[in-house]
Amino acid sequence: MSTIPIAKLDTSVPGYDKLRKQAVELEGVFLTTLMKEMFSSIDTSESSFGGGFAEETWRGMQAEQFAGALAETGGIGLADQLMGDLLRLQEANS
Repeated sequence: MSTIPIAKLDTSVPGYDKLRKQAVELEGVFLTTLMKEMFSSIDTSESSFGGGFAEETWRGMQAEQFAGALAETGGIGLADQLMGDLLRLQEANS
């Protein structure tokens, strides 16, 4: 499968903004999963928070916020890679 470089994508295509938003959201979901796994490896038994259900919940929310902010500010390039495929799928369905 080949991808279209982001610089060559036609941003005037109808629905481009909606597809871009969806690609960024998908990248955010991927980064959330990645960060939750990263945070799960932190030993909190001797930390100032002391572990427990509340800290686990807070860390999940923290991971979601970090991942969302990262995706919105350019992320790791996953959204850019997805855009070519999403545009091709939209054209095929038209």
